[in-house]
Parts: sequence; structure tokens; C-alpha cells
Amino acid sequence: MTSLRFVERLRDLVGGVDVVLSDIWGVVHNGLESFPEACAALHTFRKQGGTVILITNAPRPADSVQRQLRKLGVADETYDAIVSSGDLTRHFVSDHPGQKIFWVGPERDSSIHRGLDATLVPLEQADYIICTGLFDDEVETAEDYREMLLKARERKLTLVCANPDIVVERGDRLIYCAGAIAELYRELGGEVIFYGKPHRPIYERAMALAAERRGRPAELSRVLAIGDSVRTDLAGAHGFGIDLLFITRGIHSEQFEGIEQLDPASVKELFGHPPRALMRELKW
Repeated sequence: MTSLRFVERLRDLVGGVDVVLSDIWGVVHNGLESFPEACAALHTFRKQGGTVILITNAPRPADSVQRQLRKLGVADETYDAIVSSGDLTRHFVSDHPGQKIFWVGPERDSSIHRGLDATLVPLEQADYIICTGLFDDEVETAEDYREMLLKARERKLTLVCANPDIVVERGDRLIYCAGAIAELYRELGGEVIFYGKPHRPIYERAMALAAERRGRPAELSRVLAIGDSVRTDLAGAHGFGIDLLFITRGIHSEQFEGIEQLDPASVKELFGHPPRALMRELKW
């Protein structure tokens, strides 16, 4: 295993790349504002013939994610398509018609049920659980849901996690996501189905959309993922067989502060399977 250095520019990495699969939160924006240089980098890659698919663990349909991106100043020309874990969760609901759902999550995620024949009921009447997040992620943690999860386990309910992220940035803070609740439920012995990174279906869907845009499939050796999470972005890219550009300014920023190069031991400790390169912020 070799040392890892920081690179300054995306253009130094994409000479043999046809498709970029980019994370959104932590790479393109931080929940409150977009990163203009990151958006410009993806847009420039597209102008030079590349295809950009945004892959996100957002527990909302792609059109809702697009509306949020527009509000944050991310132009549609930045990317070719969006794949969200919310879309994959909606497919699960569609495949289980007539079943009743106990929904755990904030009201802002209600679009995950839009247009579906979904009956929302209390936990005691549910056939399964959909978790899009915490009811109030400003103050709550997964531990606030322990009692509820124990009741769900007693009823042997499956929990469908629409966002496998444990935490995400909101400005300069880290807040808990649906993944934190799902992992606690799994620790308690409950059955969990995860949609989103690092799980394979979201990558398969992204590659299918890339093939549609390009008119032909892309070889995995010519695909580069971009992300800021070891647990989701790096593990997902490695499991799917593609390289990853790791952005360090995201949820792991404190671990990389003041570091210019990682020796092999540090690479193994931090990543396990090393990314292709490190970059502090995405730039062209």
C-alpha cells in the first residue's frame, strides 16, 4: 500500500473517465449553501463530454432533491441526472401494495409518499416501518427511539431505511440521519432493509441512467465516484468496483486537519480500502 497525497484539481484525475457518480451533501453543498467551485468542476467535466450522475442518500424523490439544489443555487447544467435513496424506497412501497406503514421522519420528507397508495398508521397497526430520519434532528439522537424500536422488534416489523447515512453536515454542525436509527434497530435484533449508499442498487440505477444519457454502457474502469464518507461513499464505490475521489472537507474534516500526506499505516486505519485520491474541496 502506498502513501496518499492530496490533489488540487479534478482535471488531473479524469483523463480516462467517462462517468462521474458524485455525492451531493458534503461535496456540492452543506445543507445551507452550495459550493460554487464544486458545481463548476462538475459542469466543466460535462462540457468536455463527461456524464455526471448525482447519487444521494436523500430520503426524497429525485425531483424534490432537484428543487432543493435549485434553491441552493446549483444549476441543472451541473449534472445529467439524480438517483436518490428516496426513489428506491418508493419502489419498495409500490411493490408492497395494500400494506400499512409506520413512518418515522420529519414532515419535510413527506414527498417520499407522494402519489403512492400508502396508508400511514400508528406503530401498533403497521406492517412495516419506513424511516427517512428523526422527527426532530435538531435535538434528537437515535437513543430517543430505543423504546419505540423495542416495540417494533417485538412485532417483528421490518424497518426500511431511506437514508443509510449516520450523520450529515448542516452548516458547521453534524446532525443524525435515518441510518443512526436503522443501525440501532439492527443492534436490537430488528430486520433492516437499506436503500442508498453503500448498497449496490443505487449504483446500478446510476449506471443505467448514465448509459441512457450516453447511449451506451460505461466500463467501470472509466467511472469515478466522488464523496466524503468512508462508511457510505468509499465502501459503496469499493463494493461496486469503481474508484473514489475522497473529499476531506465533509463529515471527516477534523481527521484531516493539517495533514498533507497519509502514510500507508494511516491510510489503512482511516480507510481500509484506499480511495484513488484525496481532495480538500472539489475544484476543476
